[in-house]
Amino acid sequence: MEKTSANGSMTDVAYDTIQNQIVTGALKSHELLSESEIARELNCGRTPVREALQRLKFEGFVEILPRRGILVTAVDVSKQLELLETRRPLENLVVTLACKRASDAQREEMRSLADRLESAIAEADRSRYLAINKAIHLLEAEAANNRFLQSQINVIHNLSRRFWFSFISDTHSFSKAAVCHADTLRAIADGDQEMAARHNSGLMDLLEAVTRQAIDQR
Repeated sequence: MEKTSANGSMTDVAYDTIQNQIVTGALKSHELLSESEIARELNCGRTPVREALQRLKFEGFVEILPRRGILVTAVDVSKQLELLETRRPLENLVVTLACKRASDAQREEMRSLADRLESAIAEADRSRYLAINKAIHLLEAEAANNRFLQSQINVIHNLSRRFWFSFISDTHSFSKAAVCHADTLRAIADGDQEMAARHNSGLMDLLEAVTRQAIDQR
């Protein structure tokens, strides 16, 4: 497998790049992609691109159409409630374990991310908010120190971020979510399991309400 010294395997680089473009809408729903064109753009071989696309297919971001190309899937709003139903208990486990297992450095980074998230909201910077939101989820999952849980929750978070990029634009929803995220982060950093679980539950309730509203507006 091809390697890059800074970013690990080229498969991971290809996966992260393509997935981020899909999540942020740079690659649109129903857009047809070419394996060879992706490899050329990333300046890598087709094997890591093919492996990355297989991962993205498994996670529901693309469909591989024989002799046609790779199709970016559409966001199915109605499935977001199922996603949240799955996410809620896993998220609670992440928060609980992170309270117990986070290192001192991770706890400091959580406090920093909470501050940065609030700053992004104060500046009404939606793109920055979503980038910090991704960093928060990755850090919380890493702090939980459970590889199986981390791999599952990361996929769910990425699907959720795509939904927010695609359907949520009002600043009020982002502001309320930011408060929940920041409060949860600070509670984890303090090792307060009860408060972290309470704030995380509030976040899940908010996400469900926003999702139901998006469904009703379709």
